[in-house]
Amino acid sequence: MLVGITGGIASGKSAVTRLLRERGAVVFSADEASRAVLTARGPILKAIGEAFGPEVITGDGTLDRAALGSRIFADAEARDRLNRIVHPAILRLLRAQIDAVREDLPVKTPIVVEVPLLFETNLSGWFERIIVVGASESTQIARLSARNGLDEAKARERLKSQWPVAAKAELADFVIWNEGSLADLEMAVERLWEELNERASERPRNS
Repeated sequence: MLVGITGGIASGKSAVTRLLRERGAVVFSADEASRAVLTARGPILKAIGEAFGPEVITGDGTLDRAALGSRIFADAEARDRLNRIVHPAILRLLRAQIDAVREDLPVKTPIVVEVPLLFETNLSGWFERIIVVGASESTQIARLSARNGLDEAKARERLKSQWPVAAKAELADFVIWNEGSLADLEMAVERLWEELNERASERPRNS
């Protein structure tokens, strides 16, 4: 069973993905795939440098994420340009990973793919089930500011670069609201894991 997990920035997607892995899911991540394809001095990074200028590439040939982030989060056209460069390579890698494990696993085994921009990039058709992890805007801003050292204005700018959590939740099969403690989140994921396994034999969303 192929499951997509998405949600808002700093909502706890990675924590939920980790907890699902601990319960037996096979897990892949679009962010990890992105790091894999952004090889130092590789073709994708070269294309990014040509599109956004040498200032987004560090002296050792790796991506300067802070410099690129300051360009794209305030500019929708720049984000679209970056996505056109990076996303095809990310999707090829994810699809290859999924296809490789599907041959060796029971059909009902949950394969969970964390994709922050799942809906924004029209990938819902990939998945049999979709999980959205959400949190209030104030919680997202507080977490994002603490995690990335951003002021409130910059944090809000990043939130606006994605769909609102409520819009994503309307399209999900499962929603986890992550406002409490880690123990609360673990209990929610345990219930989710049980429900995923119970519904594994049901007709999937993309059948």
